[in-house]
Parts: sequence; C-alpha cells; structure tokens
Amino acid sequence: MKFPFGFCALSLVLLAQCGSGESTPPPAPTPQPPFAGTLRSVSPFPFGGAVSAGLLRSRPAYGQVAAREYSSITAENAMKMGALHPSPTTYNWTDADFVVDFARLNNARVHGHTLNWYTSLPAWVTNFSGDSTAWENLLRDHITTVVKHFRGKVASWDVVNEAFEDTGVLRNSIWVQHLGPDYIARAFQYANAADPAARLFYNDYGHEYSAAKRNAIFALVTSLRNRGIPIHGVGMQFHTSSNISDAQLASTIAQAGQTGLLVHISELDISMNPSLAPAATFTAALAAAQKVKYKAVTAAFKALPAAQRFGITTWNVADADTWRRGNCSCPEWPLPFDDNYQRKPAYDGIVEALQ
Repeated sequence: MKFPFGFCALSLVLLAQCGSGESTPPPAPTPQPPFAGTLRSVSPFPFGGAVSAGLLRSRPAYGQVAAREYSSITAENAMKMGALHPSPTTYNWTDADFVVDFARLNNARVHGHTLNWYTSLPAWVTNFSGDSTAWENLLRDHITTVVKHFRGKVASWDVVNEAFEDTGVLRNSIWVQHLGPDYIARAFQYANAADPAARLFYNDYGHEYSAAKRNAIFALVTSLRNRGIPIHGVGMQFHTSSNISDAQLASTIAQAGQTGLLVHISELDISMNPSLAPAATFTAALAAAQKVKYKAVTAAFKALPAAQRFGITTWNVADADTWRRGNCSCPEWPLPFDDNYQRKPAYDGIVEALQ
C-alpha cells in the first residue's frame, strides 16, 4: 500500500519523538466546583453547633450560617444552671427559649446542655446550706422543672457534665460532697421521670488523651445501663488539638461505640495552637493539617453503626466566636468557619468524609 508523502513524513516525525523519549504531557485536571451543599444536606446523621443566644440576636452572619448548616442545635450557655436558675424561686427562660425557638424555626433538633455541672452555678447554690435531704430536693427540683419546661421541644440532654478528673477519679464536686457519688444515677432518673421521651447523656472531655479518664467514663455509663438507670448515650466533647494523632481519635470513637450506647461528639473544636504561642499565625499548612484532622474525626464517627450515631456538634460556629481565644489569651482558629463566617479547608475535610 502506498501512502502520501505527507503521511510518511508525519510518521517519521512521530517515531523520532517516541525514540527520543518525548511525550505529550497529560491534560491538567479539571478543577472541581465548590461544594454547593451544606453540612445538614450531606450528613447521614445530625450535624450541629452550639450557639450563643446573644450572637444569634446581634450578628446576622452567625445566625445565617447556623440556620443553613446545622440540623442540631445546642445552647452554649443558656441552659446551664447559672444562667437559667438565678435564685431559688426564679427561672430565667429568655435566652434558652430563644435558642429553642431558633432551632425549631429552622427545623433543627435541640440538644439540652446541661442539667448538672460542678461549675457555672448560681451563688445561691454555692452558698446553700442544708442537710442531704435539702440538697436532694434542690437537685431533683431543678432537673424536673427544667426538663418539664422543655418537654417536647428538647430531644436530648447532657444530664451530668464533667464528673471526672483527668486521672479517672470522681471529681470532688459540690454534688459529691453533699449527695455522694450516686447523685449521678439519681439525676438521670429525675430527668427521665420529667420527660420519658428525651434521650439522656453523660458528657465529658478528655476521652482522647487520658486512658484513665476514658476507662472511668465508659465504666460509669456501662454500670448505669446495667443497673437499669435510664441512660441512652455518651457525649465526648472532643475539645481536641492538632497534636492528638488521627489513630488515637479514631480508636477513642470506636471504643465509645463498644458501650452499645448512642455516641455524640458533643463539643468539637480542634486547636491549631496547642502550645498557646502568643504570636502564632494561621498558615496554609495549618489549614491543610486541620482539614486532615476534621476529616479523620468525621470519618471515624461515620464508621460507627448507624443506630449509634447521635451526631457531631461543633462548639460554636466560627473562629470569631470560639471560647479558646479567651481561655488562652492567644491566637486560635479551631472551627470550620473563619472569622468572617466563610468555609475553611476544615469544612471541606468534613464534607469529604461525609460524602
């Protein structure tokens, strides 16, 4: 078969190129369009945030992000005893009701936080004098009044919060001093009696870095369940940091699942300045590392049995609102939204794990 001269010449050129090791570069990857959904639209379980009533009222961008992204809402401070019960005969429902109404308006579940804590107590409680019966009445009446007020509106409660030290020893709180260690069980019983439909949680921090504390918490919740105490879940706060390994975070979440209870990552934020350096800056490298960490946490939680995945809740909305800055008086950027309420790479890490 004869070929036109031009074809032969072209073939020789191509052969020469192949022989010389040259090749046509691969096409550049097609850029992916920005994620057009929301956390609540892509997550197979409730994804939420703890919110401030004051910021919902005063900062439009704050409420817009919360309404758009979250299918579960926790009151950051408004349901704590110090805010809700300022005197023995007075309850201040204003901020807590506002948060509940915001959630219901935006079709979000409400998680109550918290019925019992060793701190954030009103002065009348810290100065209270009475025998064990009087203290028992105080505990029962507070829990009963609060849970009944929100019955049918609040789906779940952190009943007891942070009862353990990092060593795994029960904290010598005002409640232990006056009521003994089994006040915890009775608090759950009072909450259940006030609203049998509510899911009830024990909530604490430090699971991911203290084996002693983690083991004590899991032993407590298992013991309560075995005794027939109405406990439904364990809340792991996960105020964690970049220096906790992905493997440790995943192992902790898996161990929580082994309790057989509901699991709630209840107060998630990831510090990127764990050394508390006063001059730290948020670099692209830190942003990328934070993305990996949020993705790891979300993926490990997603790996739990679906029936146990109560949800993930970040502690507040954006870096501008984080408690960590005030706690350390240093730069911090622990949340998936930046100071201007824009999505960070951390947000993308969550989405990648959820999809």
